[in-house]
Amino acid sequence: MAAIYPDLKGQVVLVTGGGSGIGEAIVRQFAAQQAKVAFIDIAVDPSRALAKELAAAGAEVHFEPCDLTDIPAVQRSVAAIRKSLGQIQVLVNNAAHDERHPTEEVTEAIWDSRIAVNLKHQFFCAQAVIPDMKALGKGSIINLGSISWIIGQGGMAGYTASKSAVLGLTRSLARDFGVFGIRVNAVAPGWIMTKRQLEKWVTPEGESEIVARQCLKRKIEPSEVAKVIVFLASEEASAVTNQHYVVDGGWV
Repeated sequence: MAAIYPDLKGQVVLVTGGGSGIGEAIVRQFAAQQAKVAFIDIAVDPSRALAKELAAAGAEVHFEPCDLTDIPAVQRSVAAIRKSLGQIQVLVNNAAHDERHPTEEVTEAIWDSRIAVNLKHQFFCAQAVIPDMKALGKGSIINLGSISWIIGQGGMAGYTASKSAVLGLTRSLARDFGVFGIRVNAVAPGWIMTKRQLEKWVTPEGESEIVARQCLKRKIEPSEVAKVIVFLASEEASAVTNQHYVVDGGWV
């Protein structure tokens, strides 16, 4: 059973990419804390189904369909969430796309698209919610990175470059806005067993690699990342900022 953090009850939480995978697990964990949970996703049908399910169970949830690479649309979505639920107190920048892209085939447009889908929106989502947090005198921003750049994974240079930059963004925001009581941390998941990963990449060879490389000889589930994020959002982590947490079963 997951821990309950009473201070999160009623807080307005925004999760990007919350309709599936790790993002869905994050949304579910915050709903279990009785937070007011908003999430943004481009995948409308599964996101609406998730919102309907959680609302039927008594959660206060708001789904905004949005392409996070469209920054004006992002800003409109944040404004709509604020109007619906109130000032945003927690932001989880989760959305990303780890599509492989051989270096020799990368065009300028492909490169820009990888930066847009994996990094750019993190900055602009933070920019959009910081005024709320400054007014409240506190807030928590959690940016999702990846262990891919730490382990030197190949085959997706745009993705790994973006994810390494998440740490720099996190530390810059933590330094700039700590004076307002805003905490900013990064979480780097390892190989997490989302539906997408299971369908695309988890082969028998991949499972052998997990056993060989992780200290924990088992698969890591999305909820295990989500629980760390909920902790970082809570007052139990009130002195934690400017940090980088790895959740990978001991791969790195």
